[in-house]
Amino acid sequence: MPAGSPAFVPAHLRRTILRMAYRGSTVHIACAFSLVEILAVLYRNHLKLGDQPDDPQRDYLILSKGHGVMAQYACLLEKGWLSEDKIEAYCSDGTELKGLSETGVPGLEVNSGSLGHGLAVGAGLALGALRRGTAQRVYAIVGDGECNEGSIWETLLFAAHFRLTNLLVIVDANGYQAMGRTVEILNTESLEEKFKAFGFEARTVDGHNEAVLDKTISELVGSLFSGPRAIIARTFKGKGISFMENSNLWHYSRLTEETYKAGLIELDNLNPGEPSII
Repeated sequence: MPAGSPAFVPAHLRRTILRMAYRGSTVHIACAFSLVEILAVLYRNHLKLGDQPDDPQRDYLILSKGHGVMAQYACLLEKGWLSEDKIEAYCSDGTELKGLSETGVPGLEVNSGSLGHGLAVGAGLALGALRRGTAQRVYAIVGDGECNEGSIWETLLFAAHFRLTNLLVIVDANGYQAMGRTVEILNTESLEEKFKAFGFEARTVDGHNEAVLDKTISELVGSLFSGPRAIIARTFKGKGISFMENSNLWHYSRLTEETYKAGLIELDNLNPGEPSII
């Protein structure tokens, strides 16, 4: 990113994701794209991480939806905790950066290839912070397909029971999971009403509207509610590239040279001031 450019610009983050997926010939592009604005707002305005990834007083970002990790890698590159060399080597032989979240990478807090596990880790971290009396917060991102897992609902009960006021769960509700639409495979709607029934303060927002996300996160973090909080972020799988949006083919499809260049052109049109790296 050129010097002086604003941090965590969604079009730039999506270009980094696209480049990683093309270089590594990997999948999970569309489910990383739906996360971009959520992560951009968190990294830009809310996460208190300190100067180093292992700062003992840091907030915790738990990517329970671990297959969307390319979006977090893109943010960590901009934060300066990952290098361009590592981004370029994504999913190559001997790389540190793999296709699922792993704690060996600075800035990643959880191994979350198996869905439903990361949120439980986040709830444990939140409870520990409350018992130590720190000001740390836990932001846990789950998928709407991941909400099929029973461990998600056990963790929500746990979080409400222990009044984890420092836990904010964000559901990346893009409407799809690996094999189809979430409402057709196992319908968990209405997610907002279910979270409220499980003892959360919950709101539903447009997950690609950065101003709304920012305002809602601030309001929930500052709320006097005596329990955990949740945001149901309505997103589009593949957001940002027309031929990927709402197409579940891009859960497992790999980029060709043609589709890679076509995707870059669309992203350049969203943020024309910055040339893509081919």
